[in-house]
Amino acid sequence: MSDSTSSPPAATGSVRTSTGKRRVPFWDNARFACIVLVVLGHAIQRLTYDSDIALGLYLLVYAFHMPAFALISGYFSKSDPPGRRQMVRVVTDIVLPYLVFEGLWTITKLIVEGQADPNITQPSWTLWFLLALAIFRLVLPYLALLRWPLLWTLLISIGAGYLPNIDSTFSLSRTLGLLPFFTLGWWIHEHDLVERFALLRPRWWVTALSLAAFVAAGWAAWFFLDFWQAMELRQWLFYDDDYATIGERGWWAGGVRLLLMVVALTLSVAFFSIVPREKHWWTHFGQYTMYVYLLHSFVLYPFRESGVLRGLDPTWLWLPLVIVASVLISLGLATRPVRRLFRPLVEPRPTWLFTDPSLSAVGRRNDPTGSHRTHDGA
Repeated sequence: MSDSTSSPPAATGSVRTSTGKRRVPFWDNARFACIVLVVLGHAIQRLTYDSDIALGLYLLVYAFHMPAFALISGYFSKSDPPGRRQMVRVVTDIVLPYLVFEGLWTITKLIVEGQADPNITQPSWTLWFLLALAIFRLVLPYLALLRWPLLWTLLISIGAGYLPNIDSTFSLSRTLGLLPFFTLGWWIHEHDLVERFALLRPRWWVTALSLAAFVAAGWAAWFFLDFWQAMELRQWLFYDDDYATIGERGWWAGGVRLLLMVVALTLSVAFFSIVPREKHWWTHFGQYTMYVYLLHSFVLYPFRESGVLRGLDPTWLWLPLVIVASVLISLGLATRPVRRLFRPLVEPRPTWLFTDPSLSAVGRRNDPTGSHRTHDGA
């Protein structure tokens, strides 16, 4: 997959791919940084039961990392009515991997736990985001027809939390909850804001403010930890339960979600501001986040379920080790040998499925962050 923008090379560190299209390293860096946060969040989850510092870090990561992922997804998605290629990609890039890995999880749970519930309407662990992406892409052409699409998606996200019948079935609750971030990413690209305001140009004062924002957020996550636990902040950040289930039945519960969305957007902007603009040795791994996303849960599963991540002391030693391990896992799962081995599962291309067998080879996708999109909208 190749991205292109019209940013000047000096501002973006652009490089040319073999197809002649200009690739902006920033977006690959941002993708890889986001997927590392996904792995990190899942890796430290068990540590949060025994360590306040780990819990504070966990809340900080979950406050923005999936909204940031949704923003990138929207930025690289198109609102045009889907053609055959786009429709095929929804099947090959999302639906088939979802079904394949749901099946693998069913088998894994049956072998390890002795029981499994093969229910494709209830995504296993990390697979909910694939369904969210499918729904995002399907509804975006309709949202683009509306005046004030950002306002409508914001109202949908907040309003969905009042309805107990909107739950995790087909990951609908999380999808509607994160829809404003996806739409915002599309809207930013649609109005060419990155180029018009040279948002990828490094500015020292922006970096300083962004770092200060993370320091402040990290301090608040740790210092007010008892309060966050009392209000079930972890559940709020999942966007998965309605407000009453979390424990808030007041009419103003939607205001809590709105405030958390403001925090998520602020931290996402700060996060993107400190992501390197230049190409590094690890930049190309950002092209293969789908492999990391789908495979890392199988790597972490035995560690999480065996209990080896519980009761680790001292935290100052084990938490950094888990952080480093998360980065190494992300790097390892994006390497060429892993991609070659698992490509049939991550990027299935069944020629028998389509009336036109050539459609199975349309547009291989290596990351779950949205459709390929060039500067001219192609």
